[in-house]
Amino acid sequence: MVTADKRDDPTSRWLAQLTARVGWQKACVAMANKNARILWAVMTREEGFDPKHVSFKPPAKQSAAQRAAATWTA
Repeated sequence: MVTADKRDDPTSRWLAQLTARVGWQKACVAMANKNARILWAVMTREEGFDPKHVSFKPPAKQSAAQRAAATWTA
């Protein structure tokens, strides 16, 4: 975390911005959490780590009212 501001990779930029926003102690915990989640994903999926991976937010589920309206118009 000491050299994150001297690096240019996405994780280091994220960490430097986070440290400036919330302080080094919370940023340290956030980095540990991020590393644990990455490790878990690599172990369970049996795939290599891709530092350039960008996750996407899945589409929201439709409410019952939206589903009912869709059935009436179809």
